[in-house]
Amino acid sequence: MAIDRTIYREIPVNFPLAIAAGCLAALMLCGLVAFVYIEHHGHIVTGMTNQVVWGMPHVFAIFLILSASGALNVASMASVFDKQVYKPLARLSGVLAIALLAGGLAVLVLDLGRPDRLIVQITHYNFVSIFTWNILLYSGFIVIVGAYLWVQMDRSVHPKWVRPAGLVAFVWRLALTTGTGSIFGWLVARPGYDAAIMAPLFIAMSFSLGLAVFILVLQALCRFSGCLLGGALVSRLTGLLGLCVGVVLYFTAVQHLTNLYAAEHTGFEVFTLRDGGIYTILFWLVQVILGGVLPLALVLGSAAPVSMGRATVASLLVVLGGLAQLYVIIVGGQAYPQELFPGFEASSQFQDGQVAAYHPSLPEIALGIGGVALALFSAGVGAKVLRILPTNLSDQNLAAKD
Repeated sequence: MAIDRTIYREIPVNFPLAIAAGCLAALMLCGLVAFVYIEHHGHIVTGMTNQVVWGMPHVFAIFLILSASGALNVASMASVFDKQVYKPLARLSGVLAIALLAGGLAVLVLDLGRPDRLIVQITHYNFVSIFTWNILLYSGFIVIVGAYLWVQMDRSVHPKWVRPAGLVAFVWRLALTTGTGSIFGWLVARPGYDAAIMAPLFIAMSFSLGLAVFILVLQALCRFSGCLLGGALVSRLTGLLGLCVGVVLYFTAVQHLTNLYAAEHTGFEVFTLRDGGIYTILFWLVQVILGGVLPLALVLGSAAPVSMGRATVASLLVVLGGLAQLYVIIVGGQAYPQELFPGFEASSQFQDGQVAAYHPSLPEIALGIGGVALALFSAGVGAKVLRILPTNLSDQNLAAKD
């Protein structure tokens, strides 16, 4: 399909938009208060311990970073893979990607304990550390996507530059997600992390999470702005979401089957799949069933086009399942005890060999939600000051062929 003509405009300020902006501002304020509280009292007021050093803020941060990478895929499908039906959404895709990454990085910076020392990390690089690589990948992503947006929006730039810029952005976002997954895949000391499949798994998760967030934001902005949004485009996006969810389930199955085959990871697999308590419940009930099987049933269970309501529910379930999956990976991987001396049993007063307890505190949750609110608020501001949202995405404005 191809769209005959696209006219962009800024979203108008109206009462529903003002209410939504006010709610997001309130959540951002809660996140700021939580940061000040944690900064003043220290991490002792959180649920994090010496065993679980990455808690709920990191779950939200990684969720936003992966969503940022995946949200850019809509623009990539238009410019790199020449799917013209997605071309009117390319600008929104780029702005949303930058906003989501900014929200995720804000959560990470505020959870450092000493965010004022971020300048040290920016000015002193340790190139044998994956964390240094990721700082370069994150900052480079913002610069490259910003240039990609400029090429799309500046009429003085020849259209032939859109595809090369889109290709660079697409390759960079793959590298970014690979780097994020490698943070966990290269930590050989943790049996729940040490796996080469973490990088492709995180790439697949970015596809599903980014597309789910994009569908939700697109529906919300069209409702606030009065933009005509046809069911055919939403159904097409949701069908692609179902495919991405299936890929995530496939890589998840490969991850756990591979770990079950390796004796060094068997203990962690038994912990996750059967004996892990809350982690087992989150894995099977929320991640697999609610976040995987049910969205697939909603999207692919009928030959009829996916309705707006089903698309919304499926996207929300994918987001919920993604958060649960990241919680199981990040927190569950730390809660399971490290094997200090392979072949021997170690125990001490420092709880060696025991599953670490972690209970997310309210400030942690508030900080994470504040980052999400910051990302959505930034995307809304971008849609208000930039012409990134088409005025007409109705089915009648879609041509009859691809």
